[in-house]
Amino acid sequence: METEARLLYVADPMCSWCWGFAPILAHFEACFPNTSIQIVLGGLAPDSTEPMGPDMRAYVQQAWHDVGTQTGVGFNFEFWEQCVPRRSTWPACRAVVIARRFDLGGAMFREIQKAYYLQAQNPSDEETLANLAETLGMDRADFIQELHATATQMELDIDFEICRSLGVTSFPSLGVAYQGKLELLHSGWVNREEVVHLWQQRQKK
Repeated sequence: METEARLLYVADPMCSWCWGFAPILAHFEACFPNTSIQIVLGGLAPDSTEPMGPDMRAYVQQAWHDVGTQTGVGFNFEFWEQCVPRRSTWPACRAVVIARRFDLGGAMFREIQKAYYLQAQNPSDEETLANLAETLGMDRADFIQELHATATQMELDIDFEICRSLGVTSFPSLGVAYQGKLELLHSGWVNREEVVHLWQQRQKK
């Protein structure tokens, strides 16, 4: 039985608001260096080979503008000219699942975000994810095999079940795991001062 509360960071590496939350999460880690943080993958959009339609492209691009304006994080809009975007984030989530077997889940999550939002690469594509896995020192062939393995999807499904148990309705969200129980701390984007306040209040319980 765990004796310290663990922060659950419920997110998707291809969620633009989660990209906007990245500096806030880093600030939280600096403020509470001894707090364990577990990434719970939200699975924003299932596997798909279909290109985004015009309406979805417009919706996501507007979200990028909104996130950039509110949070100050950067976006490389060349993505929309250089890539064929798909509404498919489960492959990226499974990449994080594979990486965390090597204690590299957080690193893979961040690498996917940087590739997508700053380097105009498409994390819906197997090649992009395999390249990132190699960068982190994983075997490319083994990674690709695991990316399509039933066991990997089953691990991801466990994350989805945690999301449902918490009652998460948007990404990013924050939860708490303590003594076998799950508690939703906050759902949706929140600024860094409020995150610190929420956690301090939770620690008083």
